Amino acid sequence: MPDAKRSASTKPAHTRTNFDDRISAAAAAKQALLERFRARPGAGDPAWIEQQAALKAVADARDARNAERKAAKEAEAARIAAEAAARRTQEQIAAAEAKVKAAALEAERKAARDARYAARKARR
Repeated sequence: MPDAKRSASTKPAHTRTNFDDRISAAAAAKQALLERFRARPGAGDPAWIEQQAALKAVADARDARNAERKAAKEAEAARIAAEAAARRTQEQIAAAEAKVKAAALEAERKAARDARYAARKARR
């Protein structure tokens, strides 16, 4: 069974302080936060203006990088589209040449067949 008597250093923190101590500590923390807020530079302060200019420069640089990335992506997409169009054109040209070649071969076969037919007729 735990010892019912504890020394002050082994007790939890909330039992070592009374309610008034905790209230005054909370009030002091709020006051410190308020003083830190009031100490911040205002809109007319040169440090604040300089900080805002630095933030704007960073935002402008980020926007420029984003625009550059977007332009690069669009250029790459245009290049890919142009390559695809060129490839389709080459395929169409190759298909047309194959058709012409097939038609010429078929015409050559027909001429040879007709020549054999005519020679056979001439022998009779």
